[in-house]
Amino acid sequence: MALFHVRMDVNIPRDLDPDVRDETIAKEKAYSQELQRSGKWPEIWRIVGKYSNISIFDVDSADELHEILWNLPLFPYMNIEITALTRHGSDVK
Repeated sequence: MALFHVRMDVNIPRDLDPDVRDETIAKEKAYSQELQRSGKWPEIWRIVGKYSNISIFDVDSADELHEILWNLPLFPYMNIEITALTRHGSDVK
């Protein structure tokens, strides 16, 4: 198990064909929900007022996260920041 904190800021070009935009967003939703159901993407939080999110990924490796992110339909329009996580020594769990 490897946990990652991922911030995704989406910047879809305003001149992108509306049909392409709608199709890409629909594919993104289906792909992300599949990953959520599988447990690979257990948390996703909207950043208020932005087309952005903070997500937690629970994957086997950084390589697996890389593949997941590169396969996001909106990936070409994203700025992504990734932080690897580990358990804190003061955690009571």
